[in-house]
Amino acid sequence: MGAADIVPGVSGGTMAFITGIYDRLLAAIKSFDLALLRLLLRARFAAAWKHVDALFLVALLLGIATSMLSLARLVSWLLESHPVPLWAFFFGLILASALVLLKQVGQWTAQRIVALLLGISVALAIALSPAIGLGGGMTSVFFAGFIAICAMILPGISGSFILVLLGMYAPVLMALRSLDLLFILVFATGAASGLMCFSRLLHYLLEKFHSATMALLTGFLFGSLLVVWPWKRVESWIRASDGEMKPVQQFPVMPAEYLQISGENPQLLLCIAVALLGALAVWLIDRRWGESPAQQS
Repeated sequence: MGAADIVPGVSGGTMAFITGIYDRLLAAIKSFDLALLRLLLRARFAAAWKHVDALFLVALLLGIATSMLSLARLVSWLLESHPVPLWAFFFGLILASALVLLKQVGQWTAQRIVALLLGISVALAIALSPAIGLGGGMTSVFFAGFIAICAMILPGISGSFILVLLGMYAPVLMALRSLDLLFILVFATGAASGLMCFSRLLHYLLEKFHSATMALLTGFLFGSLLVVWPWKRVESWIRASDGEMKPVQQFPVMPAEYLQISGENPQLLLCIAVALLGALAVWLIDRRWGESPAQQS
């Protein structure tokens, strides 16, 4: 999850979904509730630790932090120097994951097919959306945090990409760099509120409508393939906090057209090889943890 969150356009939620910890992660987030507060007020710390599945969360957060610290420079370098093969790796990873996770849906019904198509449509619409502005003010900052964190825990949808679309990516980075405490506090409050609300909704849907929700989430994965397609044509740009122009709206193209547009080698054979490597990683996970990674929670 830490390695995925470094790459704009790739969701840490995707990695949680692929590796089968998604249900358990939602349940752990959901457990930060009034029951936890009562346990803490009664000084029942051992019960509170167990209530929130703290051992799982600590291990997960340590893994994310370790990955970010150890892989941040490598992934950033690959994103800067070899972006096309890196995107190809994630394409193979996500495509294979979506195909494997289709098995979790079970018997296909009209409802589950609609859910799958809805997930694909929503992810495609987000991937192709132009940038929009929320406007100024702390209300916009709060809603940006609320919406971005909801996207971050959804597989296939990147929270940082949502911030770009909302026109809040550069302001958030600038606030973090300048330590604008009011901005950071309002944004964090929005993110915490979104996390608490949305995790409960997703957990409820997975409990009551598991197969249809799995179809919806798998649809998000299929739709997100447009974001990680290695060869793209940039339609619009946005100025980042460092003054550099960053692509915000991109459309997939074939390798030959990419060569004509950019003048760069599409590295087709290398991309196929690393995409297969990503698919192999999913196959190994699937083989190690059973019929499907999503069964393990």
